[in-house]
Amino acid sequence: MRLLVVTAVDAERQAVLEGGPKLDVVTIGVGMPGAAAHTALVLARAETAYDAVVSTGIAGGFDGRAAIGETVIATRTVAGDLGAESPDGFLTVDELGFGLSAWDTDPQLRQLLAAQLANVRTGAIVSVNTVTGSAESAAALVARHPDAVAEAMEGFGAACAAVALTLPFAEVRTISNQVGPRDRAAWRIGDALTALRDVGAALATLES
Repeated sequence: MRLLVVTAVDAERQAVLEGGPKLDVVTIGVGMPGAAAHTALVLARAETAYDAVVSTGIAGGFDGRAAIGETVIATRTVAGDLGAESPDGFLTVDELGFGLSAWDTDPQLRQLLAAQLANVRTGAIVSVNTVTGSAESAAALVARHPDAVAEAMEGFGAACAAVALTLPFAEVRTISNQVGPRDRAAWRIGDALTALRDVGAALATLES
């Protein structure tokens, strides 16, 4: 299996490569639009076709669902703020009839990764354009997506590129902070990056 592994920033890429130095890991930038565009571009320009796409990096965990230091494997990737506001609350693009705001991840990739990693949680990973900064916003996301375990910014975009080319997709994240009020003093980005080395090692076994 030949994997295209995508991360938002170079620090995440480096951490993954420390665990899996022979992996193809590409930095695609922060946010869903850039993730979709850059992932699609890499796939289209590849001299040898990829068999699957994996989005990885650090993320925020929803309180009581994914703790700092844990690893989360997405059962589905969700565009958490793609839709419209209404007097009755937020409406997803699905409810508006304009498309899909979630993609299921590949079951086989999920199982293979889970077998190689410790302290794993599974559930939806919510991609957002604006990182949640309040308890109220965090609660609203969980209410809309009861299976949500973590919040990131790129997974749905990378998934759109993979789906367009009918490639299996997975998203795996390591938790650096809790979703909600921004408390940088409590963030453990270094620990989350260290955990990404294990993710890189796990991904490498899929190619061996």
